[in-house]
Amino acid sequence: MSVYSHYAALLDGVLDELQADGTLPADINRRAVAVEPPRDPAHGDLATNAAMVLAKAASTNPRSLAAAIAPKLEAIPTVASVEVAGPGFLNIRLAPESWRNELATILREGDAYGQSTAGKNERVNVEYVSANPTGPLHMGHCRGAVVGDALARLLEAAGFRVTKEYYVNDAGSQVETLARSVHLRYREALGEDIGPIPEGMYPGDYLVPIGTALAAEYGDRFAQAPESEWLALFMERAVAAMLDLIRHDLALLNIHHDIFASEAKLQQSGAVDAGLEQLKQRGLIYQGTLEAPKGETPDDWEPVELTLFRSTEFGDDQDRPMKKSDGSWTYFGADAAYHLKKAQDADHLVNIWGADHAGTVKRVQSAVKALTDGRVDLDVKLVQMVRLFRAGEPVKMSKRAGDFVTLADVVGEVGKDVVRFMMLTKRADTMLDFDFAKVVEASKDNPVFYVQYAHARISSLHRKAADAGVSLDAGADLSLLDEEELGLVKFAAQFPRTIEAAAMAHEPHRIAFYLYDLAAAFHALWNRGNDDPGRRFLVEDNPQLSRARLELARGIGQIIRSGLKLMGVEAAEEMR
Repeated sequence: MSVYSHYAALLDGVLDELQADGTLPADINRRAVAVEPPRDPAHGDLATNAAMVLAKAASTNPRSLAAAIAPKLEAIPTVASVEVAGPGFLNIRLAPESWRNELATILREGDAYGQSTAGKNERVNVEYVSANPTGPLHMGHCRGAVVGDALARLLEAAGFRVTKEYYVNDAGSQVETLARSVHLRYREALGEDIGPIPEGMYPGDYLVPIGTALAAEYGDRFAQAPESEWLALFMERAVAAMLDLIRHDLALLNIHHDIFASEAKLQQSGAVDAGLEQLKQRGLIYQGTLEAPKGETPDDWEPVELTLFRSTEFGDDQDRPMKKSDGSWTYFGADAAYHLKKAQDADHLVNIWGADHAGTVKRVQSAVKALTDGRVDLDVKLVQMVRLFRAGEPVKMSKRAGDFVTLADVVGEVGKDVVRFMMLTKRADTMLDFDFAKVVEASKDNPVFYVQYAHARISSLHRKAADAGVSLDAGADLSLLDEEELGLVKFAAQFPRTIEAAAMAHEPHRIAFYLYDLAAAFHALWNRGNDDPGRRFLVEDNPQLSRARLELARGIGQIIRSGLKLMGVEAAEEMR
């Protein structure tokens, strides 16, 4: 339980008393009551809107109700004072004992500090990466991979049951093109001069081993054979090899999915037809024609009767085709069935998509709402591109050209932890610049270094304390911590709220932001000892004070470690 939830529970007790004496109605709804840090720390340690949100139902004004709540809160031993502010907010100042107790809680709970049951064990399916299995992952895929994996970790910490899923787009023209590209490499492995790779094919050398393996297994059996004899086999082998490569690349970032769901198998199973039939039975499918494209109508456009889904009934701007005019499924038709399948084992669905999929969000959300009768919600987080730079100069990425920077290349150069941290230094829906020089720079402007440096300093501090014979085995008197030092504890105490808020909003970047601010506060406290040796964490002639400050540093180190773990980053013991 965090300090905020602890005092929220105490506030609940006060409101119970006011209900018992008739000040508040017995059936009053308290769901909007919150206890949180005040916007301005100068106003106190906690703030509550209780009087503001309950006054109307109690037939009184907020300041009067606040005046009734305040003395009951002040009667709590660890509350120093309560002030009624503005139109009826309550600002609460806690006794130093509360923050000393919170530091002790951080140290006692360790890795468990900040975890909660807010998710109520509800099931969440997080689908992320889902890159077409046509080649190695690049840095565009990397960002979605890290965001999705960090979100899954966050949701688990907040008490949800999480399934991590990868949707394999192994049906359609791109996979057929991949198979044809592999066939070229197969013929090349047999000794044929295939010349330049034709436009539209995948020219990357990563297909050479697949072609070589097929040549070793089948000889020249398919060299001159019609496509109908080898296409399905080459598609299967090519997709399997690409998925092995993708799994390998994701493992470099310590990312592992629970499920790899195949689009091809989904269609073969009849699940898409079943989903369509379900929508038909609800009157949500009809045969019709779409309106002409907006603006100037193309000369070759003509109205075609299609199988349409009434997505406008669920907030979309137009109805969407489930099938093409030739009877084959549209991407949307397959997506609708896929999400229905996921929803059978989930209470919530979260998709991490590239920003280029923005136009499909509403229609898929409409389908999920229709297919599940609103039981399951779908949240789609759009991830913007990563722009690569080297010393300020742009680095091009081109997958079809076969000459591009892979995720594996980047991890190999700067390391897993740098890559993962950097992917979370901005909101997912904003562009992110990744400069190979800046991400390894030892400066405050590099958040990876700045946060890791804080943890490394704390680790170094404890090594120095051990060398100086200052042991924590005898315990520490935390009452020796001054107001500024307890201020750092107050910042650390926001960690549980940050986890919960980030998990509920599906925004893992909030952890990176929080850790940077916590590291800045720690470095500021550390730097005060530059001019005054008596304010250092390790004071040579005062072992008691040193022990108290060492415990403070240990608590901050624990929070940094836990936060980095949520991001999938290992905490540095020393900076090299």
